[in-house]
Amino acid sequence: MFDSLMSSEFDLKKDIIRFGQRLAERQMVAGSDGNISARIDETQIVITPSGFAKGRLEIDDLVVVDMSGRVIKGKHQPSSEIAMHLFTYQQRPDIGACIHAHPPYATAFAVAGVKLESDILPEVVVFVGDIPLTAYAPPGTEAVPKALAPYIEKNSAFLLSNHGLLTIGRTLAEAYNRHETVEQYARIIHLARQLSPDIRHIPSADYERLVALQRQLAANKLEDD
Repeated sequence: MFDSLMSSEFDLKKDIIRFGQRLAERQMVAGSDGNISARIDETQIVITPSGFAKGRLEIDDLVVVDMSGRVIKGKHQPSSEIAMHLFTYQQRPDIGACIHAHPPYATAFAVAGVKLESDILPEVVVFVGDIPLTAYAPPGTEAVPKALAPYIEKNSAFLLSNHGLLTIGRTLAEAYNRHETVEQYARIIHLARQLSPDIRHIPSADYERLVALQRQLAANKLEDD
């Protein structure tokens, strides 16, 4: 299962606040952009409230909901993207955290409708994997989970068309690290294309080796659980 089961609700709330501050510091959100959640156990998650700046959250701002989205604890409404978070946890019992933000370079690729190629940087292959570009879905609607459905089983990062980036992980740290990695990756690809339209790809044989390593690491994590 997921590491967040080992954390208390209070610790998860503190981590959500910490990573919300990091998103703001790294300029991956603006205003009340984005949403963060973590799984408390098999029946509950804690999620950021609707309309709050992620860099200025407090413990009492966060909301606990059950797997149907019903508020269990909290004085605010949960994020308008709650359906996306609940869908992820329902489809991926190995996942303990979701982070959605609007990092500029990754979001620019999503707005341009340009997929981030999967065979450019070894670190991305091993620690993130393929990054699909989903079909457009109106934010805050059930169309978002439907757009994720073809990819949710095997992927950990998703470019949401005309919207932003979603990354998931067993822990908040893993989900956040993937967010940073994808944003840096998008920035590097953008810069490389200014130097040359022909970006060098990882040789196919080594790409397959890296994919196998990524699968092995994922399998080892599941065995550790």
